[in-house]
Amino acid sequence: MGLDMYLTKEVFIGGEYEHREVSGVCKITLGRDKINLNIPIERIGTIILEVGYWRKANHIHDWFVKNVQSGTDDCGRYYVSLDKLKELKKLCKDVIKNTKLAGEVLPTKSGFFFGGTDYDEYYIEDCKNTIKIIDKALNDKISGDLYYQSSW
Repeated sequence: MGLDMYLTKEVFIGGEYEHREVSGVCKITLGRDKINLNIPIERIGTIILEVGYWRKANHIHDWFVKNVQSGTDDCGRYYVSLDKLKELKKLCKDVIKNTKLAGEVLPTKSGFFFGGTDYDEYYIEDCKNTIKIIDKALNDKISGDLYYQSSW
């Protein structure tokens, strides 16, 4: 139990539209039992790719709530622009360079199972992890829309 946070990318395939001329089979093997799924591409509308995952990084979550979710903290799925991600990356870099800025720039947020609220090594690690996630999103050659979602 606790705050889990996801950045995903939704890739439109549109296989169900004949004019898109999408063809092929998506082959997936599941679990120990090696269950094979052969899904015709013509049946795939969108694919959701995981870009990043955080656990109890409440300061990062709070930033998304304030800057992407218009202050609504409801575990909903919200579109995130690349510009917003660049803004968050800059803030993380600023805090890593000068930890005295942390409480002002990326304040922690207490909540039910949201994790610690100290500005310690875990806080900084979450900032470093956030930069890696954002770099992954910015450098991804697969085009699609990015979304943030949390759960607890």
